[in-house]
Amino acid sequence: MTVPTWITLSRLLGVPLLLYGLHEPTPEARWFCVAIFLIAAGTDWLDGYLARKLNQVTDLGKFLDPLVDKLLVLAPLLSLIELGQVPAWGVFLILGRELAIAGWRVNPAMTGGTITGANIWGKLKTVSQILAIALLIAPLPAIWSTPSLIAFWVAVGLTWVSGAIYLWPQQSQSVS
Repeated sequence: MTVPTWITLSRLLGVPLLLYGLHEPTPEARWFCVAIFLIAAGTDWLDGYLARKLNQVTDLGKFLDPLVDKLLVLAPLLSLIELGQVPAWGVFLILGRELAIAGWRVNPAMTGGTITGANIWGKLKTVSQILAIALLIAPLPAIWSTPSLIAFWVAVGLTWVSGAIYLWPQQSQSVS
């Protein structure tokens, strides 16, 4: 296994820490969770950079990276539902898109047997999700409630836009 793949797998360590810290969060626990989340999210950039720089891009890495990203994003979002900060149906929209794209990516009939990496819209989606989740986890003053929710809904919108853009050229290729 390559160094970038190990870094991808290390990102999983943040998931139980986030779930534990957000179970009954104090302001200190929330700041700890923001730090853990941002460090874990930062490794997403690092593993991709190293994979390209060291010429270690692998199908395993292309498969694991988005899967781990989904777990890292969905874990705090599920906690935020429980805390009453985001509506479940908004998180369901993100989950539905993520499952659809994951299923599409691993289906050889749809992809021609190759696993494709994320496009620029997928990267924008990921950045918007990271920003929204960090804002929602942080114990910010009440004046930040509306901007945090706006960031969440922007992330939901970009999640769907990136999914549609990802599927559209794939759909036309599989029909031909």
